[in-house]
Amino acid sequence: MLKRALNHMAAPNLEWQGFVALAASLNCVGVEFRNDLGRDLFEGATPEDVGAACSARGLKILALAEVKAFDDWSDEKQAEAASLMTIARACGAERISLIARNDGINTGKSERNAALKVALDALAPMLAKNNLIGLIEPLGFESCALRYKDEVVEAIHLLGSDAPFQIVHDTFHHALAGGGALFPNETGIVHVSGVTKTGIAVTDFQDPDRELVTSGDRLGNIEQVAELLRKGYDGAISFEPFSPQVHGLAHPRSAYEASFAFMEAGLADPYPA
Repeated sequence: MLKRALNHMAAPNLEWQGFVALAASLNCVGVEFRNDLGRDLFEGATPEDVGAACSARGLKILALAEVKAFDDWSDEKQAEAASLMTIARACGAERISLIARNDGINTGKSERNAALKVALDALAPMLAKNNLIGLIEPLGFESCALRYKDEVVEAIHLLGSDAPFQIVHDTFHHALAGGGALFPNETGIVHVSGVTKTGIAVTDFQDPDRELVTSGDRLGNIEQVAELLRKGYDGAISFEPFSPQVHGLAHPRSAYEASFAFMEAGLADPYPA
C-alpha cells in the first residue's frame, strides 16, 4: 500500500474534524491543512487541539499551507511566514508550504533565480529556528516564476547539505512543465490528481480540471509515481484535486478509496520492477 495522504483541497467543504476523520478512514499516514479555503485555518480550534486530534488517529500533519508568492519576498511575506511557522510548531506540523508566484512577473531566468535566492536566504534561518522544513512547490503554468524543479533543487543545494528545504513533486505541474528530471531525495511530498479531459493540450489544463486518478488519466500519474518509488522516494502520496465535481462528492471516502486502490494496483503493490 502507498503511504496515503490527503491535502485539505481533497475535501475543502469538510471542517477540520471531518477531514481528519476522512483521512483516518482511508488509512492515511498524514494530512495537509490549508489557509486558503475561505475560513480560519482550523475553524476556531487551537493548533494544539488539532495536533492532538491528528496524533490520536495516527496521522501526521505533513504540512501547513501556505505562503503564497513566497519568492516575491518582502516584510509582509516574512510576517506571513513567521505566523505560519508559529502555528506549525504549535500543532506539530513537519513543514510549511511555499508556493511560487504565478502572476507572469519575474519569469526570466536571471530574475526568478535572484528572487528565489533572496527568499531562501531569508527563510532558511527562520525555518531552522523553528525546526521546520520549507516545502517549495514549483507550478507548471507558464505564468509561474518557478516552473522547473531542477532550478529550485540547484538553489537549495547552494545553501548547503543542511538547508531546511524540500520540494513538492506535483504530478499535474510536472506534466504542465513538460516533465523533466525527478528528484526523489529532495522531494518532501508528492501531490497527485488526474485529468481525463480531451480535446486540449496538456499545457492548457487548469486547476478545475484536476480530478481523481482513474483510467484515461493524461498526466501519467502512475508512471511518475512509479519512477519516484524506483529511485528511492519513500514519502507520502497526497491527493490534491481542485475539480468542483470532486469537491461536491456526496461520498468522498468511497471515491478516494477507489482511486488510491487504482493507483496501488497500477504500481504493482506498489514498487514496479
